[in-house]
Amino acid sequence: MTDQLTQSPATRVLDRAAVRAFVDQHISPGADAFDRAGAIPQELLDRIGEAGLWAPFLPPELGGRGTDLVTLGEIHEEVGRGCSSVRSLLTVHGMLSWALQRWGSAAQLERWGPRLASGRTLGAFCLSEPGAGSDTGAITTCAVPRGGGWVLDGCKKWITGGRRADLFLVFARGPASTVALLVPRETPGVSVRPIDDMLGTRASMLAEVAFDNVVLGPDALLGPSGFASGMVLTGTLDLGRYSVAAGSVGIVQACLDACAAYTSQRTVGGVLLREMPLIRAKLSDMVTDVRAARLLVAEAGRLKDAGDSATIMATWVAKYFASTAAARHATEAVQVHGANGCSPDFPVARYFRDAKVMEIIEGSNEVQRTTIAAEAYRRCAS
Repeated sequence: MTDQLTQSPATRVLDRAAVRAFVDQHISPGADAFDRAGAIPQELLDRIGEAGLWAPFLPPELGGRGTDLVTLGEIHEEVGRGCSSVRSLLTVHGMLSWALQRWGSAAQLERWGPRLASGRTLGAFCLSEPGAGSDTGAITTCAVPRGGGWVLDGCKKWITGGRRADLFLVFARGPASTVALLVPRETPGVSVRPIDDMLGTRASMLAEVAFDNVVLGPDALLGPSGFASGMVLTGTLDLGRYSVAAGSVGIVQACLDACAAYTSQRTVGGVLLREMPLIRAKLSDMVTDVRAARLLVAEAGRLKDAGDSATIMATWVAKYFASTAAARHATEAVQVHGANGCSPDFPVARYFRDAKVMEIIEGSNEVQRTTIAAEAYRRCAS
């Protein structure tokens, strides 16, 4: 089979079918090995760049493909079907790239845009802190204006891709409000400590990133001072939540595929598991939920492409439904596989661990339920 995404840029087709073929050839076969190693090989990171998957929504003048967000959701679903850790790297890289595209200066776009589009520079999103999580009101990392630039001090934790990233988008407490700063990894005072042995997405190369008297120029500031806690922070988190929702759909699809294949071969008492009514009920629920979740993600993507502010709530709903479905069906997938499902010989154990993470990142399910209910009450009162 021809790998469309490794052809020349002029002949590439960037759609679901092409990405699915890329995932089946380059990502899925090694996903369990990546999980055990706790890292994604550089060779695959390079292949992803050659395929144009790091930030395909960036415009052609920055080296991107100008991909619409419905298609981006499909891309992240397919990658999530193959490996949630790889999809997580695409998510945080995309969040930084999205913020740069929307709010970067001409100089920032010229410096970083083409490198982010190609994957020559990999990005990470630095919001969460030890003891505070992603509570923006509890940020302790501080940025002090000095000499026209900034001095950054603090620590960020649970940073996806932090172990490998070349550029960090750091949210810090400024003189009056939150500021967003672009911080190259090689800047003096930046240190990275790997975080290992997590429950799920073990190959997403998590790290704790510390900033000790890091001196930055005026060009580090993304958007006007005082802008970050509004548009930059809200917009990037929304895109990240959308990606996680799409990736969760991919997990459900992977569970469905694994269970359909396993039950078509495994027999109990001389009868294929697929012939048992309870097994068929489990698979029918997977089929139903993966289609429903996929439609919710597509709706959120269409609203984003249309510039409709309703996309924010649509994304909350999609992420809540898809992540809970992923956790539920990953549990069922392990159950269907029995003892095999608890072993490293079958991928459903990895799906089970990764799905749990989806219920926590980019807004826990408890936060999502509260937010969705608040929207219902708001509509009722209006």
